[in-house]
Amino acid sequence: MTLFVSTRGGNRISLTEALFAGLAPDGGLYVPTNLTPLPPDPPRLDSIAATAHWASPSLFGGTDADLIDRVATAALTFPAPLVEVEPGIFVLELFHGPTHAFKDIAARFMAQLMAELDTQDGLRTILVATSGDTGSAVAQAFHNLEGYRVLVMFPKDGISERQRRQMTTLSGNVRALAVQGTFDDCQRMAKEAFTDPSLRKELRLTSANSINVGRLLPQSLYYTFAAASLGWSSNPAFFVAPSGNLGNLCGGLLAQMCGMPSLGFISAMNVNRGFADFLELGHFEG
Repeated sequence: MTLFVSTRGGNRISLTEALFAGLAPDGGLYVPTNLTPLPPDPPRLDSIAATAHWASPSLFGGTDADLIDRVATAALTFPAPLVEVEPGIFVLELFHGPTHAFKDIAARFMAQLMAELDTQDGLRTILVATSGDTGSAVAQAFHNLEGYRVLVMFPKDGISERQRRQMTTLSGNVRALAVQGTFDDCQRMAKEAFTDPSLRKELRLTSANSINVGRLLPQSLYYTFAAASLGWSSNPAFFVAPSGNLGNLCGGLLAQMCGMPSLGFISAMNVNRGFADFLELGHFEG
């Protein structure tokens, strides 16, 4: 069984415990203590859902494979074709989900995984800080899911109109809160809530941001699917990933650590180039 530990140390816990805790009590992130290698020769995998079944012993070690099948089947109801746009250049289309963002894949997988593993009665609260796509993907993933309510915080003037409508037009168990501030303010308030033991207990609070291992692990699946579709070790590729807080890229690196062949990763970013500056300067600048 794969166990998880905070990046700041502490006790080892199960996937279920890490999933519902979200952020560790010490403020660290839960990561696997060990990684089981992927089998060397994947079969023909025709979808990300099929990849989840094949890769589950490595990425979800100790979790029943039939459970992972149910989760993937319920969550991944849309295609993700690998399209060759030029000779030797492929695009993995991750925008066919309900909010047209790649985050639909991991958010929906996480929601269904929680529904399968939750054995306790009562309402759980999913708290999300977002600068756009994460909020709408998580809200849609948990919308009308019994036993869950979603609170999404977004900067009032920091998202597009399309993103705002995706978050604010859902009824039922989803509430969207416009914050007079920046995304960093939203993130700070969320982390303060997660590190408040009494509040976490009272609201049965957890996160669906990339800080939750339940979002991180499924992001490894589409890299693995692409690598298998291209021929695995006989035709390894460079992966180019749009990068914000690097959760997406981290999913690819996790797959590589499990044995997925690749030539490397290219982190693509816009004017928000904090990661590039860090690599060049060796430290973050505020």
